[in-house]
Amino acid sequence: MAVVNPFTPTFGTSPPLLVGRDGDLEDFRAGLRGGPGSPERATLVTGLRGTGKTVMLNAYEDVAGAEGWLVISETATPRLVDRITHEHLPRLLQDADPRQTRSHLTGVSLPGGLGATRHVTDEHTPRPGLRSQLTLLTDIVGERGGVLITVDEVHRKRLGDLRELGTTIQHAFRERRNVAFVGAGLPSAVDDLLSDDVTTFLRRADRRHLRTVSAEDVARALAVPIRSAGREIDPEALEVAVEGTGGYPFMIQLVGLHAWRAAGEADRIDVAAAERGVDQARLKVGQLVHASALADLSDVDRTFLAAMAQDDGPSRMGDIARRLEVDAAYAGQYRLRLIAAEVIEPRGYGRVDFTLPGLRDYLREHAASTDWT
Repeated sequence: MAVVNPFTPTFGTSPPLLVGRDGDLEDFRAGLRGGPGSPERATLVTGLRGTGKTVMLNAYEDVAGAEGWLVISETATPRLVDRITHEHLPRLLQDADPRQTRSHLTGVSLPGGLGATRHVTDEHTPRPGLRSQLTLLTDIVGERGGVLITVDEVHRKRLGDLRELGTTIQHAFRERRNVAFVGAGLPSAVDDLLSDDVTTFLRRADRRHLRTVSAEDVARALAVPIRSAGREIDPEALEVAVEGTGGYPFMIQLVGLHAWRAAGEADRIDVAAAERGVDQARLKVGQLVHASALADLSDVDRTFLAAMAQDDGPSRMGDIARRLEVDAAYAGQYRLRLIAAEVIEPRGYGRVDFTLPGLRDYLREHAASTDWT
């Protein structure tokens, strides 16, 4: 029987081994156990595309479930509050409340009054009232657990829903109810959302920014699933694979997937298979990550990045300005914009480099095109 590839490079799918996030998860667990008022009970997770924001939401939900908490998992799409109010909360109430049905006498059916018929209805049926239903659910759960609400892809477009949800959760916090909230989004989207005065609750949330993971953690994330699935990876091949990921969580799954495939039917992944895996992963990350990241930027932002891509390593700001035929102050404005968007990062005085692995090569291949979607 053929062994199954253990790697799953699909957005939102949890990897076979989550690495580099233990501290965040333990802090969250401590927050749930610490009772109302613990800062981790309101958390915002940010990071670039492919750094594992949705995977972290899955992990937070697993922690809450293990602690006996009920979980509502959502995405910031239209009708967010409506779905929580009319679908999630009624379902949880039906599951949690032993008095979920009620009956009443409707008539006598046998002579002498020895028989009767009853009409049975659900105690909890979908109805409006986000705050009242959350209050009722936390009352029913009591001290046995609580309610965690997670929302992925938070952004300003869903500001109305997030205001209402935030106000409800903030009220639950004031009443010292066992409620927790974790939201996730791109750094720029979260910063834009937090500029709104009505989302004060979110501005006080604990911020967790996902960055690249260490080479040691990457090696574990690759080697452990490979061995658990019945194969080995040569030490030199593992070094090639680790370096090829750049510590980028989504690349770990891509490199693992394609290195495994490149090994064919062999029982080991050698250097040649690892190199082919890295090459294939770089092609895929361009299609799945870089194109989307560039599509969110302005034309001038992309031109700045294309000028950077001419260098094999960190770029000098003076060289970028010369290539763009602009003065240093003008180039500096876009430098700050792109650093804020976490597409580039400072690398010493007057130098910048890309944050996303493979973005330089992708830009070199596509910079001549105006189609960044």
